[in-house]
Amino acid sequence: MSPRRNRPRRDDAAHLDTERARHGVAAVQQWRDGEWQVRGISGGASTKTYRCPGCDQEIRPGVAHVVAWPADGRGDLTDRRHWHTGCWHARDRRTPVTERGRNAPRHG
Repeated sequence: MSPRRNRPRRDDAAHLDTERARHGVAAVQQWRDGEWQVRGISGGASTKTYRCPGCDQEIRPGVAHVVAWPADGRGDLTDRRHWHTGCWHARDRRTPVTERGRNAPRHG
């Protein structure tokens, strides 16, 4: 007698594309400034350092975050921005971040 199989069998058609699974599926979100394509990036898929436009801090490799770009189709790949997930959700409640030099005072 063979042992009972507790795991469901995988159908070849049910396999997810690994890139879509790692990088998430883009969804359109409506904000005050228009519609945005937003895609979640898992920590395992994040391999580069980015600067979050919401807080002007780095998003280090291995940190889960979101990528957003205009949904109207006018932009290209250079219009994509990587955001901390919390910064993206709080963007309507924040003022734009002023970019400062490295040695500039933070308050004043």
